[in-house]
Amino acid sequence: MTGDRSCGHTMPPVILDLSRLLSRVRHHTPSGVDRVEMAYARGLLERFGDHLDFAAVHPFGRYGRLPRDNALRFLDTMEQRWTTEDGTVEQRSLVNVLPSLLGLLPRRSRRTRGGVYVQASPHHLTNGALVRRILEREGARFLCLVHDLIPIEYPEYARPSGAALHRKRIETIVTTADAIIANSAATERSLGPWLREAGRSIDVRVALLGTHDIPPHTVAAPPQQAPYFVCIGTIEPRKNHLLLLNLWRHMAETQRRDNIPRLIIVGRRGWENEQVVDMLERCTALRGHVEELNGCSDRRMHTLLQGARALLLPSFAEGYGMPVAEALSVGTPVLCSDLPALREAGGSVPDFLDPLDGPAWKRHILDYFRAGPLHAAQMHRFAGWQRPAWGDHIKIVCEAIEALRY
Repeated sequence: MTGDRSCGHTMPPVILDLSRLLSRVRHHTPSGVDRVEMAYARGLLERFGDHLDFAAVHPFGRYGRLPRDNALRFLDTMEQRWTTEDGTVEQRSLVNVLPSLLGLLPRRSRRTRGGVYVQASPHHLTNGALVRRILEREGARFLCLVHDLIPIEYPEYARPSGAALHRKRIETIVTTADAIIANSAATERSLGPWLREAGRSIDVRVALLGTHDIPPHTVAAPPQQAPYFVCIGTIEPRKNHLLLLNLWRHMAETQRRDNIPRLIIVGRRGWENEQVVDMLERCTALRGHVEELNGCSDRRMHTLLQGARALLLPSFAEGYGMPVAEALSVGTPVLCSDLPALREAGGSVPDFLDPLDGPAWKRHILDYFRAGPLHAAQMHRFAGWQRPAWGDHIKIVCEAIEALRY
């Protein structure tokens, strides 16, 4: 590869941090953050080619540049797994992934000045001293993507230590970054007070996340079955799965079986979700109506989305809303909470609902189940929606990089 001249390729290197992907080598299916780091790897490779280097804080604890050929093979392997493998609670054994990890042991690189270090995940940002050492060793300026400030703004939805840890991440970013990419205007607004308190001049640019392309030949036709809805996301309090489960239980207890759609919940179990887990495991009324999938291959996820009556996302807080964009990109309607970040992701197409308004959710779900007027109205609004593309996001990232390199 020679790189894209539109982003420059004769100046000091661009260094992409792959720490997150290395830390996830034992997992079968990706999280949203994993997908973003992969999109950065592919997008920056296309722009910078051989002038893009990879680095990481390795799971074995050492930081350094990664052997390039091995890193490229690792990216290919991870993408292949994501495309074909469905989720499972059991992670790969350490013995299974050890060859990959050994092949990606970091190496110390020759220190150069004027490069740009790019990080698209929150990995190791709680350790500000480590980040400073990395930047000093690389002689580089720092460009960081911020996904959200939810654990700080809504600590009740995070793990007990989540707010304190995320404060450390944001403090690291606002004291060390030379430029910031915010994944939404909502995230940029949340960052505002932190930037003002830091008193530093930091270039902040908003770039909406793109959607993931699935090659047509890998996608099976949508299954022919009774109408169903899909809810995608880690099972955690802020995703508000409890609203949907209570609605489905009420429908199961008050309506004939053939008048109840299916609900497919896709996502691993997270934290502080005992009530949701109890309902999934012990509520007899939900049996036969609600299906839980720990994770899906890209092929299966694409098929599920294509065949769904709608995506349901009753979240209390979001930094962006990747599932909304993914659903709309395959022509599937969306019912989601009325949040600024979700409006950025979906534009005017989705039906936006109060996450506490159970009757409104039930009314819309039953209308969409029967392909009623609300469903028809959203299908008509699709003509006004533009799919967010990773190319557009990476273009903004490249412009920020060039501003730092010159």
